[in-house]
Amino acid sequence: MRRLAPVALLLVLAAFAGNAHADMFAVVSTPQFAVVAAPSTLPSAALPNTLGAVATPADLSAAPAVPERLSGARLLGLWQQAGAAYGIPWQVLAAINKIESNFGRNMGPSSAGAVGWMQFMPSTWLRWGVDADGDGVADPWSPQDAVYSAARYLAASGGAADLTRAVYAYNHADWYVSEVLGLASVYGQSPDAALSLDRLQQSLDAARTAVSTASDLLVAARARVRSLAAAAAVWRRRAAAETLLSNRLADEQRAGRIEERRRAADAVAARHAAALAAARTQLGEARQAAAPATFSSATAPLLGGPTYASGWAFPVGGGPGAVSVSHTHSGAPAADIAAPEGSPVYAIAQSVVVSSWARPDSQCGIGLTLRTGDGREWTYCHLSYLEPAVVPGAQLGAGQPVGLVGSTGDATGPHLHLQLQPATGYPQDEPWFQAFAGTAFSWQGAQSGSQAQAQAQSQPLRFLSVLPTSAPPPVRAPVFAVVPAATRGVTPVYFFSRSAP
Repeated sequence: MRRLAPVALLLVLAAFAGNAHADMFAVVSTPQFAVVAAPSTLPSAALPNTLGAVATPADLSAAPAVPERLSGARLLGLWQQAGAAYGIPWQVLAAINKIESNFGRNMGPSSAGAVGWMQFMPSTWLRWGVDADGDGVADPWSPQDAVYSAARYLAASGGAADLTRAVYAYNHADWYVSEVLGLASVYGQSPDAALSLDRLQQSLDAARTAVSTASDLLVAARARVRSLAAAAAVWRRRAAAETLLSNRLADEQRAGRIEERRRAADAVAARHAAALAAARTQLGEARQAAAPATFSSATAPLLGGPTYASGWAFPVGGGPGAVSVSHTHSGAPAADIAAPEGSPVYAIAQSVVVSSWARPDSQCGIGLTLRTGDGREWTYCHLSYLEPAVVPGAQLGAGQPVGLVGSTGDATGPHLHLQLQPATGYPQDEPWFQAFAGTAFSWQGAQSGSQAQAQAQSQPLRFLSVLPTSAPPPVRAPVFAVVPAATRGVTPVYFFSRSAP
C-alpha cells in the first residue's frame, strides 16, 4: 500500500475545519492544472433562468448509458474555472462534488430525486442549470454543466459574501455545512489534497468491502460444510441401525456421496478463508496509510474514522451523511444504526469484551458484548466481520475497530443493532449518544440530507443582494487558499437471546 505524503499535512489542517467563512479564503498563485474549455458567456447568478430559456434533456432523471468521467487534473481545472466565474472558492465546489456524488461515481437519482454530478433537484436545475460545455443543452449529468451550475447557485445564495449561508441553502443541514466547509479547508492547503484524499478513501473503502464480502462468503461456506457434515452423520447413524446388509450399504453410499460434497465444500471454505486473510492484510495497510487523516476532524467522516466526545466514541463511522439512527425500535429498547455494508464499527468506550461470536446467531448474527467502565454491558449485532482481536477478556479502547457493519442474523438490511444487555433503556436516550447527533449520525424521521437538499433547492431565494456579474473566466483561474487562523482572528474551532456459538 503506497503511503501518501500529503497526509501528514492534513493533521495540521484539522484546526481549520468546521469554521470556514467567506473571509477565510484568499487568492494565491495559480498552480498548473488542465484547462477545461469554458463558455464565452455565462448566465448571471442574479436571476434564475426564465421558462424555456435553456434546453435540457427530455428526462433529467435518466442517467446516461456511459457516464462522463474526468481525470483528476481536469476536475481540478473545472472546479477552479467555475469557481472563478461566479466568485465561489473552488475548494467548496470540490467538497460539494465529493460529498454529493463522490466525484461522479454515485450520481443517483437519489431517494429524493436529486441527479447528476452535483445532485440537483430537476425543478432547481430548470431554474439554475447552465450549458457550460457549449453543446446546446444544460445537462446535470455533464460534469462541466453541473459544476458551473452549482457555482451559479451558490453565488445566487450569497456565497460571495457568506459561504456558510450559501452552503446551507444548497442543503438545509448543519452537519452538511460543517462537512463541506471542513473538507474545503483541507482541500485549500494543496492542489493535490482533494485527489490524494480521494485515493486514500477509495483504497480504504475497497479494503473494507473486500473484508466484508470475504467474511460473508466464508460464513456461508462454513455453514454449508456444517450442514453437509450433519447430513452425512445422519446417514451413517441410519446405516449403523440397519438390519439388512443391502440397506446398510445403501445408507453408507449416501453418506459417502455427501461426504465427498463436504470435502469439496471444505476446499471452498479454505479458499474463502485465504481470501479473507489477504483482504484483512490489505485493510490493515489501508488503515495504516490513512490513520492520520482518519483521525482528523475534517476528514474523518469521509474516511469513516471514529468520532469522539467526552471519552466516548460513536460505534459506526461514516458521518451523518451516511449513518442514521431511528428514535425508536420495535420490541425492546435498542438503536438500529443504519450504515452502508462494510462501514467500520468501533468500541464505544474503554471496555472489556464479555463475549463475542464470529459464527452468526440466528437473531443477532455476528456480534459481541462489551462492558464499559460504569459496569454496563452493551451488545452489538449483525456485523459482517468481527476483528480477530475481539475475544472474551480483551481490553478495548474507545474508537478501537471491532468489526464491520453487515446484515447477518435477523436483519433486513445493513445496520448495527446496539442495545444495553439487558435492554433497560434506549441507547438514543443516553447523553453520550445524543452528543453525536449531527456530527457522527443524523436522526431518521428528521430531514435527511437528500430531503433537506430537495427542500432547499426548491424554495425561492429571498436574500439576494449584490450578486457577482457574469464574466468569462480567465484562461488561468485564480486559486483560493485558507488564510491561517492567526491572521483572521478566528478560533478553530431489541432484546435478544442467542444460542451458543
